[in-house]
Amino acid sequence: MTDRMRELASEIVRLQTELDREIETRRKALGWSVKKRLVAFEHGIAIENRRLRMTVRSFLGKSPLATILSAPVIYSLILPMVLLDAWASLYQAVCFRVYGIPRVSRSDYINLDRRHLSYLNWIEVLNCLYCGYSNGVVAYVREIGARTEQYWCPIKHALKISDPHRRYYDFLEYGDAEGYRARLDAFRAALKADAAVDPEKGN
Repeated sequence: MTDRMRELASEIVRLQTELDREIETRRKALGWSVKKRLVAFEHGIAIENRRLRMTVRSFLGKSPLATILSAPVIYSLILPMVLLDAWASLYQAVCFRVYGIPRVSRSDYINLDRRHLSYLNWIEVLNCLYCGYSNGVVAYVREIGARTEQYWCPIKHALKISDPHRRYYDFLEYGDAEGYRARLDAFRAALKADAAVDPEKGN
């Protein structure tokens, strides 16, 4: 990684920290906080949220017919998602142990906390659970894939790819044969150390 790339990476981290502060400020303005992974609303806010809940009849009445008819197709994806979740978990349980790669913490990626929002009716809660689970599984599997790629092939592509995983930016440049042979073991060691000390990456 060049000095300029390191500089840009540091700027990204700084901006992410600033964004996190803004999100926390917005949380306070909306009257909720998180303590030990539990979400708590101020009493008055909770009452107002329940008042704003739409009945299922009203919700369905405002939904286009095409939306209702397409719902089974959307929800059919739950089957491959569950299979992907289970298969990826088995994969890392077996293979990551063999190669000494720290396993990805599933709970860091799959979060079903939206069900506690009192302004959602049961259909909206179900939708949120489905979306939270499905996108969480994709993020979870992506990190498993990222660690696998760093262990076996930490090389950037010749062509630009859209939204690469966060480990990708540190990979070796395409065509850097000497770097690959000289630094592959270092990438593997860094992966073990990096994932072991960062709780957001699992252990």
